[in-house]
Order: sequence, then structure tokens, then C-alpha cells
Amino acid sequence: MTHESLQLGKAAPLPRTPEDAVLDRVPNPHPGTAYVARFTCPEFTSICPVTGQPDFGIIVIDYVPGPWLVESKSLKLFMFSFRNHGAFHEDCTVYIGKRLAEFLEPQWMRVGGYWYPRGGIPIDVFWQTGAPPEGLFLPDQGVPPYRPRG
Repeated sequence: MTHESLQLGKAAPLPRTPEDAVLDRVPNPHPGTAYVARFTCPEFTSICPVTGQPDFGIIVIDYVPGPWLVESKSLKLFMFSFRNHGAFHEDCTVYIGKRLAEFLEPQWMRVGGYWYPRGGIPIDVFWQTGAPPEGLFLPDQGVPPYRPRG
């Protein structure tokens, strides 16, 4: 993939759905090196497929790159595409992980979905490709368990 084909540096409309979102990737400048890249989406939103009400969460993506890095503007547009997408928390979280893992071919990846309460119950969803590489420095995702006010 050439840099000319990237959405970076160009006007790019918000995709209507996650399936319509175009992800871009660039070559990993350190292939074979086990390091963690983290993306945190602190204001992730989607739509409840039953009620049509908005759902809010924090999505944390950790991955050990293989041959590719995800280009961050395309990732941002992909994540924004969920704003009008009706899906349960589990589906959103797992779909994000599977789509990125298939596209990037990482050495390892995990996605943590930390969702605010729906119906009075917070739902946290976790997905990963397998065991992380041995000896990898892997920090906590930094999102505390849900705690109500008071």
C-alpha cells in the first residue's frame, strides 16, 4: 500500500457503518520486535439495537504489530462509524478486535470494552488473539471497574 492511497491528509467523510469504514495500514518500521502500541477511545459511542438509545464506553486497543501498523486517522474514522450503529456491547468490542486483527496480522492483540451501565448493569467485554509474547511489557489498560457516585 502506498502512502498516496491513505486517507491521511485528505478530506474523508465519516463512514455510515463500521462495514463501510476503510482502514489504512503502513509498514511496521520494527518488524519482529515485540512492542505494544495502544489506542484509547475514551468517548466511544454506539446505539442499543433494541431501544435505539446511545451506549457509551471506553475502548482500549493494545497490539504487538506484525508487518503492519494501523494508520490512526483511519482508525478514528472506523471507531466513529459506530455512533449510529446498532449493536450490543459484546458485538462492538469483538468486531473491532476481529476486524483489526484480520487487517493488521499482529503478533498479538487485545481489545477491552469498558461500557457504562445499561439497565443499571455495567458490561465490560474483553477479546484477544491469544497469549501475549513472552517477556512483553504489558501495562494494565488503566480503566478502573465501574464505580457509581457516592
